[in-house]
Amino acid sequence: MKIPLKYVLRNFKTRKLTTIITVSGIALVVMVFTAVLMMAYGIQKTLVSTGSPDNVKVVRKSAQGEISSIIDGETQNVIRTLPHIAKSSQGGEMISYEPVVVITLDILSGGMSNITVRGVSPTAFELRPQIKVIEGRNFTFGSRELIVGESIAKKFKGAQVGESIKVAGDYWKIVGRFTTEGSGFDSEVWCDGLQLVSAFNRGSSVSTITLKLDDANNFQAFKKAFESDRRLEQFEAKTEQKYFEEQSEILAGFIRILGIFITIIFSFGAVIGATITMYAAVANRTVEVGTLRALGFKRRSILSAFLLESLIIALIGGAVGLILSSFLSFFSISTINWNSWSELEFSFALSPDIVVSSLIFSILMGFVGGFLPSVRAARLKIVDALRAG
Repeated sequence: MKIPLKYVLRNFKTRKLTTIITVSGIALVVMVFTAVLMMAYGIQKTLVSTGSPDNVKVVRKSAQGEISSIIDGETQNVIRTLPHIAKSSQGGEMISYEPVVVITLDILSGGMSNITVRGVSPTAFELRPQIKVIEGRNFTFGSRELIVGESIAKKFKGAQVGESIKVAGDYWKIVGRFTTEGSGFDSEVWCDGLQLVSAFNRGSSVSTITLKLDDANNFQAFKKAFESDRRLEQFEAKTEQKYFEEQSEILAGFIRILGIFITIIFSFGAVIGATITMYAAVANRTVEVGTLRALGFKRRSILSAFLLESLIIALIGGAVGLILSSFLSFFSISTINWNSWSELEFSFALSPDIVVSSLIFSILMGFVGGFLPSVRAARLKIVDALRAG
């Protein structure tokens, strides 16, 4: 015979305090676990949304980031001749030659941090239509003017419209603020690429090249033409989305590994709490267990009932932890992107995979914490259990 679920649920009322404490402990651990996964996923989501599937990013092989990549003028001319490059509204190739540098600014709350300054070509805004100037105006090509991402404007001193910041020993005026609604570009400053390479005495060299394909399905054909040109052996072409996804892997991976390690340490406390709760349940219901066995319930039914009770407690704790951690989606934080060594703002992000992983983690804690007490309950002898009353 199987023990009714009603019997399992009824027992929660008799141990309200210990059950609430155990649920709270599991909820706290699951909240930390979920927050870590949300942070890592938020970084990935922010950087992946930075790229477009029909844009191609060309960088020097083995460059860890855009700031460590260099593409000379001769190589730029070769890339311009490749097939499947879309035409701009002006009739030229949709290519943006982009020098990328890092400068230091003071944070409003104190301290300093690095920010990315990206020089672009006039076609950059056709390449990336998600760029929207929400305050002031766009910079004028040929002048030393800047537009700042909204994350930079709200965090750094002197990074507001009308202010000037120092770039390569000269002061450049901020004439606009832009948004991409959450991508990595919101943590950058943009300007005329030719002015930026001139300010840093880079000649005609840029960091990366971004171009738009005439059709996203032609990427493999473009890549084949790219790789077959011996003059481009030191460079590689990737879709912009893929490039920024790879840029997120190191930082997101580190956060995930460190966070899970800390969470596992915390989980020992939650498992111990679940174990104590279930051992107490077994001790308080010894006579009940003996009665159930006398009525014909098998050992495996007793074990299943107590184990199910532990799993339900864990699942409730996991659900509470998930609900609490979901509120983190309303918050944004900043960190240093290890590939660019500059500021990156991102939001916590929850996904179905994270929900499933968190619930599985909570159930695992409930199983580990409840297994031994359940075995003890199942192994109680009928006579000994009844005598205990």
